[in-house]
Amino acid sequence: MTDRPDYSFELAAQARGFTRVAGVDEVGRGPLAGPVTAAAVILDPANIPEGLNDSKKLSAKRRDALFDQIMAVAQVSIAHATVAEIDEMNILRASHVAMCRALAGLPADYVLVDGNLLPKDLSLPAEALISGDARSLSIAAASIIAKVVRDRIMVDLAQQFPAYGWERNAGYPSADHRAALIAHGVTPHHRRSFKPVHNILYQGIKPTP
Repeated sequence: MTDRPDYSFELAAQARGFTRVAGVDEVGRGPLAGPVTAAAVILDPANIPEGLNDSKKLSAKRRDALFDQIMAVAQVSIAHATVAEIDEMNILRASHVAMCRALAGLPADYVLVDGNLLPKDLSLPAEALISGDARSLSIAAASIIAKVVRDRIMVDLAQQFPAYGWERNAGYPSADHRAALIAHGVTPHHRRSFKPVHNILYQGIKPTP
């Protein structure tokens, strides 16, 4: 595995006759609050932004800059699965639903999927790439788009519910988020199927007035 993603998986698919290869990734499996967000990206091989990488390896400032560059030169589709859908179907299934929704917005004929499982509702030819966001430029671009979009959603939600620090923790179970849950209770944006939230709801922990 190389230290940085490259375009080899896309080229291999094109060598087999596919012409519109999309990378797809999701962000937000681990948080206690907020949607799971997926992005699908078809890069222009003649105009790939420099510095694409797994979004987790980039600073927020670098992600924002690359977000604008990707949006300017690539075909991009973004989709979500809601908190209610996550609670209803489980986070893995909801992540795959969000991926399929994102792909539905692109004219892809082949898909590179981050992870070790293909979404069962995916109707396109595809391959799953473990650590795909660190291996495929298309998946790396999708990871950046999904991360930036979801972080911005959580910043917006933090304006309505400022106690939970979502503008800092993006809904992940940080110490301040957990403390706010105990002190202030559960919001409509919390995932009730996730254990820390479930415990507060059903073990008699009452929010303070």
